[in-house]
Amino acid sequence: METSALITMVLVQVAVTAITGYFFYRVLTAPQRPEPDSYTDNDPPEDTTGDHLVDK
Repeated sequence: METSALITMVLVQVAVTAITGYFFYRVLTAPQRPEPDSYTDNDPPEDTTGDHLVDK
C-alpha cells in the first residue's frame, strides 16, 4: 500500500470516529424531554359546555 493511501485511510477513519463520538456525546448530554402521556393524547377533547348534563 502506498504511503498516500495509508495516510488517507487513517485520516478518514479518525474523522469518522471523531464525528461519531461527537454526536454520541451530544445524545448522552442532551436534556431529557418530557414524555407525553400516550393515553391522554388519545382521549377525545372534554366537553366543558355542560351540554351532556341537559336532557334533550
